Amino acid sequence: MRYPYLRTILAAGALALAASAQAGDLTVIDWGGAIQSAHRQAMYEPFIKASGKPLVAGEWNGEMAKISTMVESNTVSWDLVQLDGAEMLQGCEAGLFEKPDWARLGFKPEVIDGAAAECGVGTLVWAMGLGYNAARLAEAPKGWADFWDVKKFPGKRGLRKRAEMTLEIALLADGVPAKNVYALLATREGVDRAFRKLDAIKPHIQW
Repeated sequence: MRYPYLRTILAAGALALAASAQAGDLTVIDWGGAIQSAHRQAMYEPFIKASGKPLVAGEWNGEMAKISTMVESNTVSWDLVQLDGAEMLQGCEAGLFEKPDWARLGFKPEVIDGAAAECGVGTLVWAMGLGYNAARLAEAPKGWADFWDVKKFPGKRGLRKRAEMTLEIALLADGVPAKNVYALLATREGVDRAFRKLDAIKPHIQW
């Protein structure tokens, strides 16, 4: 994998093909809200206009058990579903998703390098930033090292309760250059180092 971080952020918005989708209207499931409004304008409505075929847009909260149940009971009613990259890879390995026929689809050369996966294609490029309450802090934190400085910047810290992104942040806070983060995380030493760094502020974390 030439660009592990690029692959991660792109695959986070993967549209994975659900296995054995039933015939009928094209049913596309995403996360709803603003992102569905954007998809509707950028993709759904142009598809309907170009194909003359109906499209049903639904939403979900990422509960993989729902997909597993549909596949196992042979009652799949979704054709395309948007999900995080990690879930896409796990679902692909478990046989929950169909594998796109890229030769038939024909657009693989047009997607960003690293976005085409075995069971889906990346649709979102996104980033994670550090936010703070300006009403409670006189000085703005300047990076992840400041996130760990509970004396200078007191208060609870909010983090997503998952390894993805959290371990990267911990290593960045520990002084690891961004270009070296994934090479280090590929080792037991790097993972242990990230967890030790998280342990340092464990009482201050709100997951």
